[in-house]
Amino acid sequence: MPFIQINIIKGRSPEMQEKLIKEVTNTVSDVLEAPIESVRVFINEMEPAHWGIAGVSVKKRRENSQRGE
Repeated sequence: MPFIQINIIKGRSPEMQEKLIKEVTNTVSDVLEAPIESVRVFINEMEPAHWGIAGVSVKKRRENSQRGE
């Protein structure tokens, strides 16, 4: 049974998440030749303050971007 875990930053709409689940499920099923019913997808939404890029949280990067820094 394929189990796919996806980490994303909070903020995507429920519709986007549903589409992501569907597309990932279909792709994994096709590539692994696994029954679609056996594919599990878990989306883990992370707070922007809990995700860092190059030593700076996404929250801080967004704040700086909005200020033009």
